[in-house]
Amino acid sequence: MTVSTSPTPAPAKKRSNRRRLLASAALIAPLALSACGGAQPGGGTAGGFSAWTLTGSQQDAFEASFESWNEANPEQTISAEFFANDAYKEKIRTAVGAGNAPTLIFNWSGGTLADYVANGNVVDLTGKVDALEARAIQAIEQAGEVDGAQYAVPNNSTQPVVLYINEKLFEEVGVQPPTTWEETLDVVEAFKAEGITPFAVAGQSQWPYLMWIQYLTDRIGGPEVFQAIANNEPDAWSHPAVAEALTKIQELVDAGGFGDSYGSVVADANADAALVHTDKAAMLLQGSWVYAGFKADAPEWYEEGNLGFAPFPTVEGGAGDPANIVGNPANFWSVSADASEEEQQAAVDYLNEYTLNEESIDKFIELGLVPSTQGAEDAIAASEDADFLEYAYGMVQDAPNFQLSWDQALAADQAQQLLTNLSQIFQGSLTPEQFVDNMNATIK
Repeated sequence: MTVSTSPTPAPAKKRSNRRRLLASAALIAPLALSACGGAQPGGGTAGGFSAWTLTGSQQDAFEASFESWNEANPEQTISAEFFANDAYKEKIRTAVGAGNAPTLIFNWSGGTLADYVANGNVVDLTGKVDALEARAIQAIEQAGEVDGAQYAVPNNSTQPVVLYINEKLFEEVGVQPPTTWEETLDVVEAFKAEGITPFAVAGQSQWPYLMWIQYLTDRIGGPEVFQAIANNEPDAWSHPAVAEALTKIQELVDAGGFGDSYGSVVADANADAALVHTDKAAMLLQGSWVYAGFKADAPEWYEEGNLGFAPFPTVEGGAGDPANIVGNPANFWSVSADASEEEQQAAVDYLNEYTLNEESIDKFIELGLVPSTQGAEDAIAASEDADFLEYAYGMVQDAPNFQLSWDQALAADQAQQLLTNLSQIFQGSLTPEQFVDNMNATIK
């Protein structure tokens, strides 16, 4: 997906400790919430409609948006439920397949959305959501298209994957954030010698492993490598960049880059970020969404100015543009084809009037989340989190290519095989060659 061009990535940036900490209590929320009471899975209350989405850093913004709609539309209220990330992915697939989906389906676009379209599960929104599309960054909005038709629209922040830095530990050990792969290995040795885990990673959740293979494959071979895979071209996984990326991952594992217990760390509990803000780990490769978690979970550490951020290192001789990024251009709403016409129309009205409107964008910025809309520069500059938001927003605006998370870009069965095989790469129980063979076998 093309956004714009830039010859070099942004340098590492340290968050200014002059920024005031926002109140974090709103980020602590229950697993499920009913916005108007009595909501059942797959359906809204009488005269209204339903929505499922995720807990975590963005929940407060969704709640505020739903409440604003409900106050203005008491006859068509939204009943909302919130789920943890991993649990949601399985639950929504089951609900959609059974014809019992909520009216608004939260998704990541990519392969899952293509499956929904192929099976007639979601509504063609082409020409129905023009007001929302006018607000969104065009390249992000286009990620919700399938065969030129709009089946999903962005609903929250844009989410590039960032290299988070524990500035305190870097200063204590006397090293700088790595800008090349060679420097990365040197920094790993320096932290390892001090008994500090160089990189935190939530291995039990598996999907955080994807950030490593995605960035390395792109840095080595460019975005064309995965595009061929996503296109199901025969033996596309055999591109040399994939095997080289896997080899470098295992090189990093063998060097002690992730410590000894990374396979038991869970992302949903923010345990990977906790290793950083408790000074047990020096770095974390994670999405922009965890920034708000640092603020909420470690306010004193954060206020001391210990959190920095940097681009993913370059690889010598690599073909990929070092300004390319990976992550989620945004999350998306689709409208269930199983909802009644009345529910579908109310949902479309909500998308046009309330999704990514000024109130929502202000809320995302307040929470330290990166807007997915055009013209947000002034609001970001005035925010408490301008350092990080300007950095991450600039990453998106300047990226020649923003690659969707592979587990979302691929069909669900391929994505599961990818996660399983990649986990075995990190465990050292699978060779790069075996990984390539196994993944080539999934190509349809």
